[in-house]
Order: sequence, then structure tokens, then C-alpha cells
Amino acid sequence: MTDKYRPLVGITMGDPVGIGPEIIYRALERPGLFEAVRPLVVGDARILKKAVADTGADIRISVVSTPGEGVYALGWIDVMDVSDLDLKNAQWGRPTPTTGQAMIDYINRAVDLALENRVDAIATGPVNKAAMKLAGSRFHGHTELFAARTEAKEYAMMMAGNRLRVVLVTIHMPLKDVSGALSRESVGKTIVLTNRSLKERFGIPSPRIAVAGFNPHAGEEEMFGSEEVRAIRPAVSAAVDAGIDAVGPLPPDTLFYHAVKGAYDAVVCMYHDQGLIPFKMIHFEDGVNVTLGLPIIRTSVDHGTAYDIAGRGMADPGSLVAAVEMAARQVLFKMNQAEKA
Repeated sequence: MTDKYRPLVGITMGDPVGIGPEIIYRALERPGLFEAVRPLVVGDARILKKAVADTGADIRISVVSTPGEGVYALGWIDVMDVSDLDLKNAQWGRPTPTTGQAMIDYINRAVDLALENRVDAIATGPVNKAAMKLAGSRFHGHTELFAARTEAKEYAMMMAGNRLRVVLVTIHMPLKDVSGALSRESVGKTIVLTNRSLKERFGIPSPRIAVAGFNPHAGEEEMFGSEEVRAIRPAVSAAVDAGIDAVGPLPPDTLFYHAVKGAYDAVVCMYHDQGLIPFKMIHFEDGVNVTLGLPIIRTSVDHGTAYDIAGRGMADPGSLVAAVEMAARQVLFKMNQAEKA
């Protein structure tokens, strides 16, 4: 069954005045993508048509009211219209409360479709946190919004590529607050969730997980800080006792070198930039953001809205293509496991 099945992946447009519309149609110009998935855009057909017209692309857009109406063939883009933005006021690179709300509405509609099993997975376009705030959102980004909508109690952000995967214990918070958020429980839950997700979503039967320290040299026996002794080391020990192949805390300045060389399947990082700086140095063009712990499959681009080049025909769709393809692979792996059971 799964050999011929093309997963139906809902692709949210992201910020309608960012590069989201452009990378969507550029991704869907690629013949290979349609061989693997049925892509359904959740967004605004008028904005997408504007992006196509402004950059001179040759592609047809079909507006559908249900996923079952889609054509899902090369040369077409099937769009579920969620907003109807005024093109005069929706200017490339200029977010407003209205465009910010539209961006949030696309996500919510896609989540509804996934929870109702009307799409197999979601791949999200880039959002802007400031634009979300303009619209009155209390969330700092995609991950927190998805967790709230799906009522996920334990979740984490993973950035995934073919050479490096990183998972974050803390996500979007000031650096000065990270230490207080690190505990044996928070680090331990992230290790356990990473281990389970690598098995269930990535098909890695015996994951090898490295855990980064928080301080230089992983604290050097508390010479540079106590977080390693207080929180990280006990969490790693508990994970090992539970049968997880985890090691740490390891000095972050050397850890990523070994991870990229293949020593580990994932690195658990303590804060946002600790993981994303090395990751984006390697996977800036093809990295994928994956939310672990959700009852649905959700992947995303690993970049932002790039307002400075929006509407200019310069955006690279590589990360979106990778996100859609990864979502499809996870759907098929999940189906295969269900068939075996």
C-alpha cells in the first residue's frame, strides 16, 4: 500500500507578504515533488497569483474548498483559500496586523485538517514573530502555537538535516532566563522525547544521543557554572538507566564536530542559538524544522520571511522542498509501522 501512496501534505503559506508564496510555487514547479506527495496549499489564492505574476512564473492555480477536490499534478497549485487579502494593502515585505492574522489563520486551518485526518501531515512556510504579535498572538512562534492547538504536553523543536539533528530544551526565551529553565526534569524530558521521536518518526532503532553542556567546557566541574552538575548530568544518568544511549554533558565547542562526522543521531542543546548556529552553518538551504511530541506530523522551513527579497524572484525553495519530503517520509514510515503491527 505505502509503495504507491502519495501522502497529502498541507503546506501553509506563512506570512503572505514574505517569501512564503514564492517558495511555494517554486517548490511546486519541481516534477519530483509530485511523485512523492500531494501538496495542498493553505493560504490565499490571490496572494499566490500575485507572487506568480510578479516573478513571471508559468503555473496554474486551482482554488479548492476541500482536500478531495485537488488536482495534485505538475503545473497546478491547489489552494484552500483561508484569507482574502486586499492586494493594495498587502505589500511585499510590509507586515500588518491583517497579514499577521492571516498567517495565524493558515496555521489554524491546517491544524484542523490534520486533526480531522483530512491531510496526512503539515509543512509550514516561514512566519514572523513580530507579525504574529501585531495580530495579537500570545505565541512566540509556530512550535508553541502547534503545541497549544494539539494540546501536546511535552514537545520540542528539532532542526533536522542529513548531517546534523539538534533538539532544544528551551526555545524562544531571553538568554538570561535559560539557566533557570534548565532542570533535571526539563533536560530529561527532552532526551526521552528525542529518543522516542528518532525511533517513531525517523526509523532509527537505536538512537545515539549527545547532550551538550550549558557552560564553556561543560562547566569544568563547576568552575564555570553549576548547570551541568545540577541539571544536565543527572538527566543524562537517568536516561542511561532507562536504557537510552545518551552521553553528556559534553563541551559544546567540540561536540558538533563529532556529531557532523556521524558519531551521534541527534544533539540535545540547552538553548536556541547553541543548536541553531552550527545547524544553519551546515543546513541553511535544506534544513527542516520538526516539532516533536505532537499527535500530528509537522515540519517546517528553517528560515524566516526574508522581507528584504519578498516578491523579487530570488527566494530559494530548498528548505520547503526538504520539509515537504520529510513530512511525506514520516507519514509513510508511520503507515508501515501500523501495517506491521
